[in-house]
Amino acid sequence: MSNPKPKSSEMDPTGRDAHAPGAKLDQGKPRAALVLQDFGPALLRVADVGTFGANKYTPHGWVSVPDGEERYLDAAMRHMIKQGNDAESGIDHLAHAAWNVLAALTLRIQSEGK
Repeated sequence: MSNPKPKSSEMDPTGRDAHAPGAKLDQGKPRAALVLQDFGPALLRVADVGTFGANKYTPHGWVSVPDGEERYLDAAMRHMIKQGNDAESGIDHLAHAAWNVLAALTLRIQSEGK
């Protein structure tokens, strides 16, 4: 007796059967390459902020900051109201703001268990 295949809501955007050659069940999934390719230079600036912070404090230490989500959102807002480069790091304030928003979002997602 054969085992029935489980039903899946995943689909191939070209309409191919899941088991047909060339099928890829990625319809409706996020297209991460759009972000990574389109925003590559900006993400490298955000990585510069992360590197600066890891050298100033400790790598990955930000995840243990008490009330981190609120504090990183406050830091993002402080950077958002400034223009140019941060005096201490020399990195654009917008890159600092982006890093802080990503940190806050990551902490929120982790607290939601997702």
